[in-house]
Amino acid sequence: MAEQLLSLDDLAVHFKVGSMLAGGIKTLKAVDGVTLDVKPGECLGLVGESGCGKSTLALAIMGLLLPTQGRIHVGGQRISGDTPPDRMEMARTVQMVFQDPYASLNPRQTVRRTLADPLHLHGVGDKAEVEARVIDMMAKVGLRPEHADRYPHEFSGGQRQRIGIARALILKPKLVICDEPVSALDVSIRAQIINLLLELKDEMGLAYIMISHDLGVVEHVSDRVAVMYLGRIVEQGGWQEIFEDPRHPYTRALIAAIPDPFHRAAATVAGAKAKGEIASALNPPPGCHFNPRCPMKADLCTAEVPLLEAVAPGHLAACHFRDRII
Repeated sequence: MAEQLLSLDDLAVHFKVGSMLAGGIKTLKAVDGVTLDVKPGECLGLVGESGCGKSTLALAIMGLLLPTQGRIHVGGQRISGDTPPDRMEMARTVQMVFQDPYASLNPRQTVRRTLADPLHLHGVGDKAEVEARVIDMMAKVGLRPEHADRYPHEFSGGQRQRIGIARALILKPKLVICDEPVSALDVSIRAQIINLLLELKDEMGLAYIMISHDLGVVEHVSDRVAVMYLGRIVEQGGWQEIFEDPRHPYTRALIAAIPDPFHRAAATVAGAKAKGEIASALNPPPGCHFNPRCPMKADLCTAEVPLLEAVAPGHLAACHFRDRII
């Protein structure tokens, strides 16, 4: 565990929904037994369709949602269990870049105050040091000093996301969770923000969790990829293994959906695409959650939950037929 910046062990986040008057209380299993780790300086891509539990997992890592079961260690500190995490230390270890750069910024605060407030909160009292760190961070994300006294509405979407990135990095965290950081931006701006994140990762020695449903983005930035479906990790491994040798039918379906003029091995074969819509987390299918949509469905898929097991060193898949997919 000492070698890992982030370690999740059998993590689950469940919610009670409904009422006795509306047919009873049901359990929504947003995250259901996730085991993951992230090393210092690594970028882990977390992919899956909307509603699969990616953002809930991120909020649990941030300490903003209490897990139902399992353990979370961030930077050697356990943030799950009965003892609440040290919020100040957590903020210096892990930060988040949100999907909507306008909604995540305070419209009544200038850029200067947005970046300076976290420094004041964490004990940086020298005005000259605060100003220097604010201007330096603005330069790192491509903003000019004259932008410091402007408000969020005076910037474009790409510039607002740069402010959000600067705010996340001003305390020099070790891990940054990027929750769909470019999905709300114009296509012409996305590449700029992705390249900026990669440059900052190398310059500041950051580790990322890149949450996205866009595998094209994940393929470009990730060292490893974890594929999530209805609260469970169904496949994980190095980006090359995931994209060139996917061993779960859901991973193949996601890759097959990427617009690409070139023929992708294994992912574009007949029958790779999934059928139907994702099931509800309130009433997931028995066995493998993907079985109603899977082109390889067999009786075993509804009878037993497949374990996340190795198909090669560092490459895991939760499919009964993982060794038959070529």
